[in-house]
Amino acid sequence: MNVRNWIAGGALVLAVTTAFAQLAGITRTPVQEADLPSAPGRQAVVARVEFAPGAVVPKHTHAGEEIGYVVEGSIELIVEGQPTRTVKAGEGFLVPAGIVHEGRNTSGSKAVVLATYVHEKGKPVATMVK
Repeated sequence: MNVRNWIAGGALVLAVTTAFAQLAGITRTPVQEADLPSAPGRQAVVARVEFAPGAVVPKHTHAGEEIGYVVEGSIELIVEGQPTRTVKAGEGFLVPAGIVHEGRNTSGSKAVVLATYVHEKGKPVATMVK
């Protein structure tokens, strides 16, 4: 791995974990970051997100689309302008860019989501909303 890739990997860890660093019961593990050759200036960031029972990611937005797949358990997904939805293991979801949403684990067991964020390079992966 060259220095440039090492620095980019470190930036990914910082970008994905910083926005949600202080959320109790949420663990985000960066998996991959890559520039998109078919869309210059855009990148994909993939992260594994674990929700402890009762854990909540409060209202936030993304600069690009979030494409999620529930690997284990289930989450309640609350997307502005849409009915609340329970997404179970084996199901996917899409949150459009800039749309306020939140996710919560209302079950008594762990939930795991594989999340892919496709956004303009240099923009934050997530922005919290008050």
